[in-house]
Amino acid sequence: MESNGKGVSIDGVPLNFEAGEIDFGEPGTNGQHSFYQLIHQGRVIPCDFIGIIKSQQPIYLQGEVVSNHDELMSNFFAQPDALAFGKTPEELRNEKVSDHLIAHKTFSGNRPSLSILLPSLTAYNAGQLLAMYEHRIAVEGFIWGINSFDQWGVELGKSLASRVRAQLNLTRTEGKPVEGFNPSTTMLIKRYLKENTPITVDFLRSKS
Repeated sequence: MESNGKGVSIDGVPLNFEAGEIDFGEPGTNGQHSFYQLIHQGRVIPCDFIGIIKSQQPIYLQGEVVSNHDELMSNFFAQPDALAFGKTPEELRNEKVSDHLIAHKTFSGNRPSLSILLPSLTAYNAGQLLAMYEHRIAVEGFIWGINSFDQWGVELGKSLASRVRAQLNLTRTEGKPVEGFNPSTTMLIKRYLKENTPITVDFLRSKS
């Protein structure tokens, strides 16, 4: 997916928009205390909710209202609704919410999301899911006029890493000073070399 992060088109023309996407997420309700505040009342972030109809490990404890899977699926159905429709100040006033909390509890709604409901989590269904996302990335590339399958942006970091690797070797083996890097990187490399002594491991070979 990161290959759509381009600054120029396939013809080398600078793009007048931001291409690519940033993907992150959490299983179950873990994300509620990680980034749900951001997606509900912060910046608008299109979301995909992926639910499974049949759980692999359904557990129901006596006395609970629903099973563990029903609990998770309750949130699966509720969160997209909250994003789409939000909550208005009028609704909050009807619920007798204090005036000083109205602004804090107002949800604008109209936030895009996609709900995907799989029958079960099998290798086949997971493959379908991956194929869908791969297809989406390719279509984005076609629309934006970029190549979704090259990664020129990775090359610079890899070439610089080769220089650092060579420097680490020279300093450790021949005592060569750290040079040729910007002041910040030079300081960091020096600190790393000072505090980090490599561990030499001798692998014993069995005699035949």
